[in-house]
Amino acid sequence: MTYSEKMLDQLQKGDLDAARHTFRAALDHDSDEMLFSLGEELYGLGFLRQSRRVYLKLLERYPDENELRTNLATIAIDEGHNDEALSYLAQVKPGSPAYLEALLVAADLYQTEGEFEVTEAKLKEAAGLAPDEPAVQFALAEFYFLVGRFDEAIDYYFQLIRNGYTAFAKVDIAGRLGMCYAQSGQFKQALGYLQQVKPEYRTSDIRFQTGLTQLHLGQVEDAITTLRDLIHDDDQYASAYPALAEAYSAQRNYPQALRAIQEGLGVDQYNERLYSQAAEIVSHLGDQQLMEKYLKRAHELDPDNLTIILQYSNFLLHQHNDSANIKLLAPLIKEDEVDPQVYWNLARSYQRTDQVELADKYYHAAANNYQDNPTFLKELIGFDREMGKTSEMLAELHRYLVLVPTDAEMQDLLDEYEEY
Repeated sequence: MTYSEKMLDQLQKGDLDAARHTFRAALDHDSDEMLFSLGEELYGLGFLRQSRRVYLKLLERYPDENELRTNLATIAIDEGHNDEALSYLAQVKPGSPAYLEALLVAADLYQTEGEFEVTEAKLKEAAGLAPDEPAVQFALAEFYFLVGRFDEAIDYYFQLIRNGYTAFAKVDIAGRLGMCYAQSGQFKQALGYLQQVKPEYRTSDIRFQTGLTQLHLGQVEDAITTLRDLIHDDDQYASAYPALAEAYSAQRNYPQALRAIQEGLGVDQYNERLYSQAAEIVSHLGDQQLMEKYLKRAHELDPDNLTIILQYSNFLLHQHNDSANIKLLAPLIKEDEVDPQVYWNLARSYQRTDQVELADKYYHAAANNYQDNPTFLKELIGFDREMGKTSEMLAELHRYLVLVPTDAEMQDLLDEYEEY
């Protein structure tokens, strides 16, 4: 048994002190071929510092062996030493047998730094050198999957399938195709591939996407089964709970939907979207007190979330809590861009609290955005009628009746004023 083999055996047994002594002996006595193999094994086991020492020793003996530089660059990236990695990679020139690998390692480095244009350029250069190389096809597929260019990712995953690969680097290709099709809204194709994933590759992510895809396809019972099984096996997978609640809501089974979302809050108690969803579910159960509790908590967790603000505002309007609604929305008016719903909701509360000048201001601030909204126009007609703005009211009446010509009450109102 070589020192390298002995060291690996000691590591497997957990005898780290002995392995440390044997490692030094391996560096002094084992063959270069055995040391290279040791470096690979140590890297695979996560002993990056020791693997680096092996490759550096070999590089002293073989300064023209660029594969060692790419290996050292990979370790440097894993350790967060990107400048060191770039230094090694810059020494690998085009024409070197290791240049293709250097391009792939460089692409990985630039991807970790978020420099996606450079990443793509490196991968495209690699594809130009070796268009049929599976590692290159896989790297391009994974890159396009990461950045959300799913059609391009699909093309490269299919190239791998045509080359005979159903999995690569411990990634199931059918699963990736299913995820890509799902993310691009092609749910039938997505489900077909997701259901082909072998059991050993059915990660929580794959199972979640399967349930979500079934839900999109209206296969609600199947989605519930998939998501419940996922939660049974991985109860910390927080995203499964709101999806399960959505499935129950699709069946109008709001008690079960609430139970699912409450279980999710037990896993992820600082997720404002869960509280917002809980409030929406509770609105169907008629528990106003609980609904307000969830909305307050959602707003506390993310006070700048406009969707939650408007959801809370609509609740306050329904409760006729106009002072609270004004307090909630008034600060938003100072922003450069204001959602017209904010103006509308403020106008309602100002009207109900007899602050008619402010109500007038905000109704008309919202008006340009709601010219095709019959509900808004009907409210505005009533307000302008109260304010004695006859010409504005008549213009709004004409616009409203184009949208709702069957509203006899509004037609009678128009006839009354036009006769007058």
